[in-house]
Amino acid sequence: MNGDQSPRVGVLLREWRQRRRLSQLDLALLAETSTRHLSCVETGRARPSRTMVLRLAEALDVPLRERNALLLAADYAPAYQESGLDDAGMAQIRAALDMMLTAHEPYPAVVVDRWWNVVTGNGAMAVLMAGVPPQLLVPQPNVYRLTLHPDGLVSRLANAAEVRALLLERLLRQVHTTGDGQLRALYEEVCRYPAPEAPDTVPDGVPAARPGPIQVPLRVRVPGGELSLFSTMATFGAPADVTLSELAIELFYPLDEFTAEVLREGASRAEVPPAEVLNEAAHHADAHRPAPVCP
Repeated sequence: MNGDQSPRVGVLLREWRQRRRLSQLDLALLAETSTRHLSCVETGRARPSRTMVLRLAEALDVPLRERNALLLAADYAPAYQESGLDDAGMAQIRAALDMMLTAHEPYPAVVVDRWWNVVTGNGAMAVLMAGVPPQLLVPQPNVYRLTLHPDGLVSRLANAAEVRALLLERLLRQVHTTGDGQLRALYEEVCRYPAPEAPDTVPDGVPAARPGPIQVPLRVRVPGGELSLFSTMATFGAPADVTLSELAIELFYPLDEFTAEVLREGASRAEVPPAEVLNEAAHHADAHRPAPVCP
């Protein structure tokens, strides 16, 4: 073992403990070890076993990608494989994703990775993506760029300021939780986009928004009215693959009958850009994705 590797894993473990706002005593109790041993690991005076690294990572709720990084820093082999969705072993996963997306139509649904890059989407996403310029689809479609860029969906949002604030708060929380450099770069990028102003008045013919069960719905202006949607996020349970652990499925639902009717009608018309454009752009970029920046 290289002499600087054990201190390195200790530094990483301490960073994760501090990120989770845990004391050494808190973490020692969670991992069923002693504070003395944990202190020696963090300062590099003791080399943790492979089992201890994984136990500490589990207690700290470290993502699988970073668990592999911890193991490598301690001179152990990674515990979790990282597969491409096109790999033969992931065929059933891809089939399950396609089934979920198709079954959710006529409502929009999209699959994203850890960095909010679009992996795939269903045909109903065309309703939300109408008018998005091609340059926002390369090198890879990204939910935050597609939504908050001045040429993206934000220009059609009736509550753009609210949506922007909510999305930025969510992304910043994810940055703090993961320490991911790519997420931080994305946050800093979208923060530089011009902030939309909250409208002072409601356009003629569009009823004022009423209080509802969702604090910040997605309110999209369309001919004849305004779509009102909310979303839920789904992830895979107990993943053992890095790629699978980082996938999330965002499913959109209508908040009123007008929205539901527009989405049902839109399902029979493939407006540009269709979901296939998103899928093709995402697939093309997947082979050229840069290596993630580990904390």
